[in-house]
Amino acid sequence: MNQLERWNRFRELLCAVPQLDLTLDISRMNFPPDLFDRMEPEMQRAYRAMDELERGAIANPDESRMVGHYWLRAPDRAPTKEIRQEIVETVDAVEQFAARVHEGTMKPPSASRFTRVLSIGIGGSALGPMFVADALGHPATDRMPVQFIDNTDPDGMQRTLASLAGQLGQTLTIVTSKSGGTPETHNGMKVAAHAYSQAGLDFAPHAVAITMRDSKLDRQAAAEGWAARFPMFDWVGGRTSVTSAVGLLPAALQGLDIRALLAGAAACDEATRATDTRRNPAALLALMWHHATGGRGLKDMVVLPYKDRLLLFSRYLQQLVMESLGKRLDLDGNRVDQGIAVYGNKGSTDQHAYVQQLRDGVNNFFVTFIRVLEAGADPVEVAPGARSGDYLHGFLLGTREALSGNGRESMTITVRRVDARTVGGLIALFERAVGFYATLIRINAYHQPGVQAGKDAADQALALQSRIERQLSASPQTAEQIAGEIDAGDVETVYLILEHLAANGRARASGSGPGAAFATPA
Repeated sequence: MNQLERWNRFRELLCAVPQLDLTLDISRMNFPPDLFDRMEPEMQRAYRAMDELERGAIANPDESRMVGHYWLRAPDRAPTKEIRQEIVETVDAVEQFAARVHEGTMKPPSASRFTRVLSIGIGGSALGPMFVADALGHPATDRMPVQFIDNTDPDGMQRTLASLAGQLGQTLTIVTSKSGGTPETHNGMKVAAHAYSQAGLDFAPHAVAITMRDSKLDRQAAAEGWAARFPMFDWVGGRTSVTSAVGLLPAALQGLDIRALLAGAAACDEATRATDTRRNPAALLALMWHHATGGRGLKDMVVLPYKDRLLLFSRYLQQLVMESLGKRLDLDGNRVDQGIAVYGNKGSTDQHAYVQQLRDGVNNFFVTFIRVLEAGADPVEVAPGARSGDYLHGFLLGTREALSGNGRESMTITVRRVDARTVGGLIALFERAVGFYATLIRINAYHQPGVQAGKDAADQALALQSRIERQLSASPQTAEQIAGEIDAGDVETVYLILEHLAANGRARASGSGPGAAFATPA
């Protein structure tokens, strides 16, 4: 293809969303000329399915639930008056609560005001809020810095809490769990509450719950008199909850413009309701995913944002895309083993990491570049006539060209700047692309049976650990002996649990390796 042909292809295939200052360029995707015509019936089916979802259909049949994250930024589209009212009241309550905290009328018992936020959650209760906080926050302008506990790793929790030493009295802790029983979040809450107690503080006046009404966490927060409670809705999944109280409350406390975030998401939702695929950026993303992966997940998606503020976008998209699309069964119960793997860091860091393989190695991926036009504060010429932002932009263009020159496919999303409206639009863009693609490959994007399977297996491992600890005695026994005594057929897991207990002083090991014997601690 010569340069003129490439230019004409770029102009023909560029999809613009003026209300978001966003464009999507698919001209470097090597799809066949008949793709749009051949896939048009399937795309129209995807549009109908999305319309039915937004109207309140049971879009998650496994759990007999509606799927309504789009209503969060367009309450008038919600199917009932009660849902519309609940959405509006929640956003108002978030803003009012944040204002009271900032003004000091909502304050801790032992200080004049709250000055920091600790957010405890996992998965969708952490990844979305973390992305928004990092993308839009700034130490010089944040009303309250936000820190996160997003795992049950004791060392990770202690590192975060250590950074709050001497400041817990001014720290507002948000605990986010839809069911109220998520183990990682529960554990983080217990560890944080212990830290408050050790500092001579009562946890409850410093705590806020975001959870479903009448969940275990909701009942606990009410009984203990926590500072506030905000609702999660059964029709919003965790990975699509960032425009609910889950993401809005920490953002509002940080001082971010949550109305602009919602407005950007709403504008993108409106643009991506178009049924002309060439003019619908979410539909184009889904169609390109289908082309690139053969509709079977045969290639990975590499997300390369050329802006430090978008560093966490690929982590956020990993959950949104992989938890939604990674499914064993289709809607008819046939085994299909679907999914698209997502990874990425940021440009131009990636050019010193794995772009070498992308350019010259195995061609098992397609790239989504994210290009931000405004460089930000960039007053210094680092070379004659060039500034740091010029280099960043040049590296993006160069990498795109180098990949294309070796037959590697890519798309480019261009936005003017990274602000609340843009971030809301990017979130909504990929949410809808996931929904469209799920319809194309006939899977349920809104459940996560594999996650539950992992939780069930973890519960079984913890139950086995309790049995092993009860079996330990002063007389050393091998893993095989203990497994036989408690009738546990899986000797390997018994050994791994014993090894863990010994490393943490809760068992005593004689010897090393699988032949070691274990006893009660000395």
